[in-house]
This record gives sequence, structure tokens and C-alpha cells, in this order.
Amino acid sequence: MTLPEEDLVNPLPVPEEREVEASLRPKRLTEFVGQPKVREQLQLVLESAMRRNRPPDHVLLSGPPGLGKTSLAMIIAAELGAPIRVTSGPAIERAGDLAALLTSLGEGEVLFIDEIHRIARPAEELLYMAMEDFRVDVIIGKGPGATAIPLELAPFTLVGATTRAGLLTGPLRDRFGFTGHMDFYEPAELEHVLTRSAELLGVPLEPAGATEIAGRSRGTPRIANRLLRRVRDYAEVRADGIVTEPIARAALAVYDVDQLGLDRLDRAVLDALVRRFGGGPVGVGTLAVAVGEEVATVEEVAEPFLVRAGLLARTSRGRVATPAAWTHLGAIPPASAGPTLFDPLA
Repeated sequence: MTLPEEDLVNPLPVPEEREVEASLRPKRLTEFVGQPKVREQLQLVLESAMRRNRPPDHVLLSGPPGLGKTSLAMIIAAELGAPIRVTSGPAIERAGDLAALLTSLGEGEVLFIDEIHRIARPAEELLYMAMEDFRVDVIIGKGPGATAIPLELAPFTLVGATTRAGLLTGPLRDRFGFTGHMDFYEPAELEHVLTRSAELLGVPLEPAGATEIAGRSRGTPRIANRLLRRVRDYAEVRADGIVTEPIARAALAVYDVDQLGLDRLDRAVLDALVRRFGGGPVGVGTLAVAVGEEVATVEEVAEPFLVRAGLLARTSRGRVATPAAWTHLGAIPPASAGPTLFDPLA
């Protein structure tokens, strides 16, 4: 059997690697690093529900990928002492799929739907009544003879996660009793994440090594843990296994991660923008052709971090490199580099 090209480029992790990734997830709120406001709010919601001996309100977690939304969903179930069912929005294509899942839930069980903004519209409309009244109406038959049979559901807690909160419909968003927005992590917080992960993985990690990795992790724990495993590989093969600052720096150079956390694609976008198009403005389609990638890849993978890092600006006339981008590439920015007050965001 021939594997699809996508699987050849990004092979699925082997079961052992999945187990390693799962072992790095915190199990309790007290173990969760970062997001202090969300942790405090969530702790109040859970403790209040347990004191009343009732399932807590439905929870919506939003924010960029890799910040711990899935981990928090697992923690909610663990804190409640309840089982958890895990699914994703794209997997729920029909209302019947969701109805079958909801009717199988036990009392107090937690249902986690990742990327909930991608759930099919018929299933979403069924979810309204389930979240509000713990009931679903199953339609039997077609046409004038169709009848709706109401099915009572056991009280449950829905935890939804989304990376695109703006794509959620108003009726669905309003049915969540608690909404927590996840922010990017500070380097000091990522150092705590790396120290904990190194202990679980049995990796000797010096504080300076943790600082070096944290500074290149783009404010994201998932990226920090991934880079830690790659630096560990380098340290075991080409050094004595101890992750020091020089070892971390050398390893990340091998894996094309620079001081700001930019990878090959990020630097290719900046290089094309600065050296081929004089800093812009240039359309995203032209920029994608210049780096040999799809437009969606440039917009969804490279641009968010480049904009957040202050290296790229999206203006009404196209993408523009900021003076910081020129400096990062070792080039001298022209006097007109970067967007102006008359270039509103696209």
C-alpha cells in the first residue's frame, strides 16, 4: 500500500511518541503552568459546581494552537472525577452523529469537541437544545408524516475548543456559561514548562539551556516541548546528553530555528519580501508563489507569528516588511520601510 504524499512528509507519530506527548500534559490545575486568569476563573467554576453537586456550566476555550486547550479539557474531567469523550468538529458531519454521541453520555460526563467552530450546521442546531435543556429531538420519517421524538439526555458538561472564535455563531457562543481566552506564554513561563517536561522525560536540562529553548518557542508550550525533544536528540548523539545553552543553540541551528523562533518558511517569506520585492507592498498570492507555497499556508502558518513579532505588516496595498525584518535579515532598511499611518490593516 502506498502512503499519501502528506503522510510521507508528515508521518503520524508512532504509539510510543503519542504516549510521550500525553505524559507531558498536566493532570491537575495546580500542575498547569501559565494562563493564571483562566486557571483562577476555571477553578471557581469547578469548585462551585462540585459544592452544589451539579455539572458545571459548559466551557469554551479559545486561542491559538498549542497553548493547552486540550490539556485544560482533560483537567476539567480529572478535577470533576468524570469520564471524558473526545471528538472534533469536522468529525461531526450530520445531526445523527451528534445525537448518537449525546445519548450515550452518562450523567456528569464531559464531552470535549475540538475545533468546535467547524461543526456542521445541522449538528450545531441540534446542539443548542442539548446544551440548554439536555434534550434532543430525533426526526423519524420524511415529509408531512415526519415526527419528532424527544429524547432526554443525562446532564453533561460540554467543553469546546476553537482557534477561530470569530467563526462561532452567536447562538452557539452564547450557550457557553464560561469562556476562557488563552494567551501566548512569556519566556519565563515556558522555562517552567520545559523544566517540568525535562523531568518527566529524564532529560538533564540546565537553566541556561531552558532559557535558550524558551526564547525560540514562539510563546507556545507545544513548540517548546517539541524543540526540547529535538535538542535532547542532538545532545544524546553529538554531546554528553546534557542540554546546556551552547548545545541548545547548536541543535536549534541544525533544525533551522533562529533566535526569534523563525523557521525555514518564515525566513523564506521575509527574504522574498525584502530581497525580491524591496520590502513591499506585495500581494499574498505573489508572495506565496515566490516561496513555492500555497496562499493558505503563508496566511495561516507563517503570517500570524511574523505579524505578532513585528516583522511583517498587512496593509490595504499588500504585505510590507517592517524595519525590524530588514534588520533581522542583516539588511539596511530604506527610509520608507514599513507601513505608514495611511496604510490601514487589510
